[in-house]
Amino acid sequence: MAEKFERHRQPWRPDEIQKLHTLAGKGMALKAIAKALTRSEESVKDRARADGLKIARLR
Repeated sequence: MAEKFERHRQPWRPDEIQKLHTLAGKGMALKAIAKALTRSEESVKDRARADGLKIARLR
């Protein structure tokens, strides 16, 4: 069963955006970034796309 996120539809804080940029820059996988930010993979993917970031896929 998928993990439940209590932060549903919460706006992104500047520190979370910075962390997303840092982790994506290091080549971290989507699942790992989502877990580190305690956000859903879909939320992370949408924010990364909006910011023009590339996120590594699991191989």
